[in-house]
Amino acid sequence: MNKDKEIHGVDISKDVFDVCDHQGSHHQYPNTLKGFKDYCSALNSNSLVVMEATGYYHYLLAQFLFDQGMAVSVVNPLSVKRFVQMKLSKVKTDKSDAKVNAVPLYDGKGEDQAESLQLLALMDIYLKQRTQIKNKLHGEKVLGIPSRAVHLSLVRSLKSLDRELEALQSRLLALVKKMQQRQLTNLKSIPGLGDKTVALLIILTDGFTKFENAGQLCNYAGITPTIRRSGCSVRGKSRISKVGNRKLRNLLFLCAFSACKHNKACREMYERITAKGKSKKLALIAVSNKLLKQAFAIAKSGIPYDENYVSRLA
Repeated sequence: MNKDKEIHGVDISKDVFDVCDHQGSHHQYPNTLKGFKDYCSALNSNSLVVMEATGYYHYLLAQFLFDQGMAVSVVNPLSVKRFVQMKLSKVKTDKSDAKVNAVPLYDGKGEDQAESLQLLALMDIYLKQRTQIKNKLHGEKVLGIPSRAVHLSLVRSLKSLDRELEALQSRLLALVKKMQQRQLTNLKSIPGLGDKTVALLIILTDGFTKFENAGQLCNYAGITPTIRRSGCSVRGKSRISKVGNRKLRNLLFLCAFSACKHNKACREMYERITAKGKSKKLALIAVSNKLLKQAFAIAKSGIPYDENYVSRLA
């Protein structure tokens, strides 16, 4: 059992990673291959390394240790927070974050997950470049006498970016199918969710393992309402928090248009909100929230979408 292991807590950042070993001693290593090797040499067959899920950084170390035959566990940062709170700690730092309990073992799928994150990062760069080129093309046309050489160069660049984005998207879908084929199929059964949004959801949530409930996922996407109120007289309009993943939030908002037409629950919600005189934008945000909650429920239940399903809690 994990309780018999020598637990090492790790908190990793861009340049370094902090380690708290089973004796409570703190060590710091550079976030490089040499640092990985130096740390690995300090471990033994009875060691269990536990680290926070911190985007791309933790995958490099987790995969390295896994390849060396070490026991590794990657946990949700919320688990670390709860552990510190449970111990009534007054300070939460990298060192205190490193003192964590043992949890299920890392299964070695991080290599594909890490590549998926790299693909997303590169696609974001290409998408920004494509937008810049489109704006430049529009600007050249507005001039009235565009340079033929400039125009042709911009068109070639745009076509090249389109090809690269298509290739990267295909690779991304192939990786998602490899990692989560069943989950991908189930999520695509939700009317309104397309391939890109489903793939992004699976990658960003690591197969929906990073969140314990739908509310946490909605907070992560930044589509939960925030209420501005001061005393009993000053009240502002409720707005979405926008503190979260903007790419995911934008894709969900676009999916909401389709969901209003083809997703029964989302359509009823949209019609109910607009019937009260609320704005269409507010209704679409609510539909985005509904879509995300449906996706969470489908991912956790492991069954396809059924519009006639009624929760037992209801």
